Amino acid sequence: MQVKLDIIPVIRNLNHWPRFRLRLFAEGAWVGLLSGIIISFFRWTLDAGTQLREYIYTILVAAGPVENGLWFLLLLAVAALLAWLKKIEPEASGSGIPQVKGIILGVIRLRWLRIIWVKLVGGILGIGFGLSLGREGPSIQLGAMTAQGMSRALGRTRMEERYLITAGASAGLAAAFNAPLAGAIFALEELHRNFSSVVLAPAMAAALVSTMTCRLVFGREPIFHFGGLPPFPLRYMWLAVVLGVVIGIGGCIFNKGLINVRHFYNLPVFRNDFMRIGFALVVAGILGYVFPQVLGGGNDLINSLYKLPLSLTLFLTLLVGKFLFTLISYGCGTPGGFFLPMLVLGALCGGSVGIVLVQTGVIPDYYLSNIVVISMAAFFAASVHAPVTGTILIMEMTGSYEHLLVLCTASMIALVTAQLLGGQPIYDTLLKLSLAKRHGPLPSSQRRNVLEFTVGSGSPVDGKYIGRIEWPDHVALVDIKRGTEDIVPDYHTRLCAGDYIYVLTDSIESAEATRNLVERENA
Repeated sequence: MQVKLDIIPVIRNLNHWPRFRLRLFAEGAWVGLLSGIIISFFRWTLDAGTQLREYIYTILVAAGPVENGLWFLLLLAVAALLAWLKKIEPEASGSGIPQVKGIILGVIRLRWLRIIWVKLVGGILGIGFGLSLGREGPSIQLGAMTAQGMSRALGRTRMEERYLITAGASAGLAAAFNAPLAGAIFALEELHRNFSSVVLAPAMAAALVSTMTCRLVFGREPIFHFGGLPPFPLRYMWLAVVLGVVIGIGGCIFNKGLINVRHFYNLPVFRNDFMRIGFALVVAGILGYVFPQVLGGGNDLINSLYKLPLSLTLFLTLLVGKFLFTLISYGCGTPGGFFLPMLVLGALCGGSVGIVLVQTGVIPDYYLSNIVVISMAAFFAASVHAPVTGTILIMEMTGSYEHLLVLCTASMIALVTAQLLGGQPIYDTLLKLSLAKRHGPLPSSQRRNVLEFTVGSGSPVDGKYIGRIEWPDHVALVDIKRGTEDIVPDYHTRLCAGDYIYVLTDSIESAEATRNLVERENA
């Protein structure tokens, strides 16, 4: 009886599809507005905190041992506060994107209000005091949790809540980077892995409204500035292949580091979260004196690259320093993402390759900024395995829309290189590691979800009758959408490529098995 009661509102929405989609679009706009306000506050506070930190270090370098000692005591006090926040809400730790993916898959349940305030406070403290973490992961989780809160307040079904959470995540990325199109594509390509219109409409509405909200505060300027990017000549297109291969290798190394840094923090010397976070903040405190360029997310570092001398030693030093400190910062478990540091590493890696090309006379030096921009998109594709999002994101963040061809080329080569090396999507891998630590699965009543899949051309179910398909266990086919046509599934219904099917399941294994069956091409 409980299953019937759970499924009735979902069936009602599926039976009134046009009205349901219109409501999702309107609710997506509201999610964008609320998320934009919260993330604008988050961004403004981080900017103010960064400026304050830089001012404090200008004072400390000329101050005495007492003042400097008090600064490190303050860092340890912040570490204690961050450890307490992690104990209060462990799901607010880290990037937040794997947790959002877990909600959409139906394998994680989060306390939205607690995560919002813990993520805000923890992110502001951790990033503000210099940890090499980005604002984008927290912004995505903040947007998703805002959407979940609105869904709970309106009493929406779990299926509708998943669409709204996706919209909130889209709004989070769009607001963090002033990139509405990338926000929507990220929600489709990385979170939902589904380009259906019912996902796109609320995600696009949320991204647009959240971007407009943030632009009222921060203006229309793109995030990255390179002093003017010249068009990239077609005769140098072969460099996109070279960069794709090199950056693809770099992306795999980065992913390996993120996954394995937990072994470092599992050493006996780190007995609790306070010691892990305290170690990271003390390292940040030392670097603030001797190597301040690697502190924080790294937005200012990218914007200054075209002004730096063409020194391979300098770029490699920045690359190694940023890489190691990002691993230290992310591994300690405080709220903060590696999205922006990942782009910084791509820029530094590409800049190092570009300097070699300039010094060997392969390209003129005024194309170095182009190499940096191309490498950021390629690094993102190699790490996240989302080349479309990476391409669009970098175009919006740099305002370099004429680089579409070369960005796509380098991103696809980097993705293929990473896959040939056995690399896995970083957010999927982190989600699996997080689920492995959990003490038992969620109850069946909480794992039950209606999931949407697209029938792929050439998939094992393409052109087959439903009754002749060997469906995974714990799966019930609820509805089929074919264009504007609604189809009630029965044994004699034939599935066609492009159909959207809605499946009730209470198991992530069954959901993934259904996705593999329905969406992937038959070998």
